[in-house]
Amino acid sequence: MDHSAPASDSPLGKSTTYVNEYNPHLLFPIARAEKRAELGITDSPPFFGMDVWTAYEISWLNLRGKPQVAIATLLVPADSPNIVESKSLKLYLNSFNQSRIAGQEALLELLSTDLSSAFGAPIQIKLTLSGDFAQLKMAELDGHLIDRLDIEVDTYSPDKSLLRSDKASPPVEEKLVSHLLKSNCPVTNQPDWASIQIQYVGPTIDQEGLLKYLIGFRLHQGFHEHCVEQIFMDLLKECGPSKLLVLARYTRRGGIDINPWRSNFSLSKMPSNARNARQ
Repeated sequence: MDHSAPASDSPLGKSTTYVNEYNPHLLFPIARAEKRAELGITDSPPFFGMDVWTAYEISWLNLRGKPQVAIATLLVPADSPNIVESKSLKLYLNSFNQSRIAGQEALLELLSTDLSSAFGAPIQIKLTLSGDFAQLKMAELDGHLIDRLDIEVDTYSPDKSLLRSDKASPPVEEKLVSHLLKSNCPVTNQPDWASIQIQYVGPTIDQEGLLKYLIGFRLHQGFHEHCVEQIFMDLLKECGPSKLLVLARYTRRGGIDINPWRSNFSLSKMPSNARNARQ
């Protein structure tokens, strides 16, 4: 498994034969380091966080050949050396479709071994079986919605010069939310839609400039994780908050949604993983 292979070598954008028998070699890791270097991160990043994946299409056969279904939640630490290309994860999960597995624990052991190897770090996996689907909740991101602002926009690539804060004012603590984040897959150029929450303590961030900046990702090509890290780094450098958390919840594609968050301060608990209306 080549952990330094470029994204162009992944299954994205290519005709694919779906495999029905378990095959861990379908997973395609991509190193985080190259995109982080573009942001000036060559050593330890000034944040920690998680990429929270939700996989809605997991099915396998029990030992009697009866199909089983579940929803999987993957917690991938932001300090793992790799991300995994999402189509390759879809293909990997579909390889269980006609595979007989002894039970939930056996499936979790396979998933943990294979995915931890691909991401290059231990990951946490939770399976929600069909009998527990009713326990899954929906919720929207809490915070001040900046989409209400009546602004004129003419820039559709990220422009960090739009980010401003009033450094002469006393520090504030607030959460800002937008549903207007859109980026594009760097391989296929397919659109990726997201809602984003920005929580910070520091000089008041100019909301019009922030909204224009976020809309500026509309034609930008980048994987979900990289977009969130770029937003975090630009806000940290341009606006000077002492505390900053950036969370994006992307809509699902191929039966998978990816929800990265990055923070530079200790949290009392992880951000909620409740699914929002567009997911």
